[in-house]
Amino acid sequence: MKQYTILLFFWCAACAGPTQEAKGVLTKEELTTFLIEMYLAESKLDNIPIEKDSALKLFMPYEEKLMKKYNLADSTLRKTYQYYMDHPKEMEAVYDAVIDSLSLREQRTPN
Repeated sequence: MKQYTILLFFWCAACAGPTQEAKGVLTKEELTTFLIEMYLAESKLDNIPIEKDSALKLFMPYEEKLMKKYNLADSTLRKTYQYYMDHPKEMEAVYDAVIDSLSLREQRTPN
């Protein structure tokens, strides 16, 4: 399922947050939180032995629900991804935070 987030990332497609010119762009913290939830959802689907087409059908409604939860429009997400693709150091900081957070969650999860 990781490929779905990567595809979404490219489809939509340093430590400072978005600049004033980047209105309508999620902050690093907001994007980090959103991506963490996306990866956790993908992880759950990875553990279900189903075909990729079926997994995608299960994932898409969850993605829509998540976007509603964060009050995100497709256009905002695309603009956000484009902003971070244009600012790779900021994107790296987001993914560092995502990786750190997911690693901590994994360590805290009992086997």
